[in-house]
Amino acid sequence: MRGADDPVLLRTEGRAAYLTLNRPKALNALTHAMVRRIDEALTDWEHDPAVETVVISGAGERGLCAGGDIRAIHDDARDGDGSAAVAFWRDEYRLNARIARYPKPYVAVMDGIVMGGGVGLSAHGSVRIVTERSRVAMPETGIGFVPDVGGTYLLARAPGELGTHLALTGAQVGAADALLCGLADHYTLSGSLPSLLDDLAHAPVPEVLDRYARPAPPGELASARGWIDACYSADTVEEILGGLLDHGAGEAKETAETLLTRSPTSLKVTLAALRRARRLGSLENVLDQEYRVSCHALTSPDLVEGIRAQIIDKDRTPHWSPRTLTEVTDADVERFFAPPGKRESDGRMTNDD
Repeated sequence: MRGADDPVLLRTEGRAAYLTLNRPKALNALTHAMVRRIDEALTDWEHDPAVETVVISGAGERGLCAGGDIRAIHDDARDGDGSAAVAFWRDEYRLNARIARYPKPYVAVMDGIVMGGGVGLSAHGSVRIVTERSRVAMPETGIGFVPDVGGTYLLARAPGELGTHLALTGAQVGAADALLCGLADHYTLSGSLPSLLDDLAHAPVPEVLDRYARPAPPGELASARGWIDACYSADTVEEILGGLLDHGAGEAKETAETLLTRSPTSLKVTLAALRRARRLGSLENVLDQEYRVSCHALTSPDLVEGIRAQIIDKDRTPHWSPRTLTEVTDADVERFFAPPGKRESDGRMTNDD
């Protein structure tokens, strides 16, 4: 028997099925059990002719989802053998791919904080709604990790070098910038969401969107395209950093200072992953690459150290290893893209060799 304290709440009303992430005290952070429960629900609703629309939202006032349960990943990487994290990523990434291919409208309510794994649950959907409260980000380089859940697929397709900027810095964006970067489709006011969600039970999605969607207030990235595109088009992180420091825009220098706080290894692997994602084609191919990178990150000291500094001890002073960009060699980066080991080899999203 499932109750109101279950981490994933499911209900159907009229023509819609509603999925609510329900760990508000943890900002709805995603666990492996939650991934499996969501996948089961999508299977049931896919084959239920009464369900015409699926809606995902987050419980509480703070947001949809702050990402995966990185405390559990930290503990598994530090104290375990990594198998729990590998299994979580395998099922999470398969769920991300499924959401992108879901045959019914999948409406993601990206109100409040939507980060990491929360982006994976929402930004691959067919209908993505942001509000004035939306804060969307892939902040992985700040914890010694690399954007995953199809994040490199999405960001590699953002206009110009906006995706490179967001991936390397982990910067949060609001509604207009999420729309500009292709992470969302529609804007409405947060206060309208209860009525919008109710109406989805009784009317087709396009009709409801016509009623509630409105233009988003201006964002910040459009006016920054000049220095972002110029600086981030470089081939290496060192060149990007040099371009930001040399550029006349004050925002560029501030961005350089942000990058200097991120894991040097994560920055280099992230840039390589983004550039490769542009050539890989399908989301599934990119998720395969992200799976390899994530599995190799388990053996990198920066993942445990980054989560420790940001989430566990909260001292915000990670000690990266290697400490500088120049110490991170091409071989260090290539290691993250090597074929998975025997334990991870069943995690492929695609069946081709």
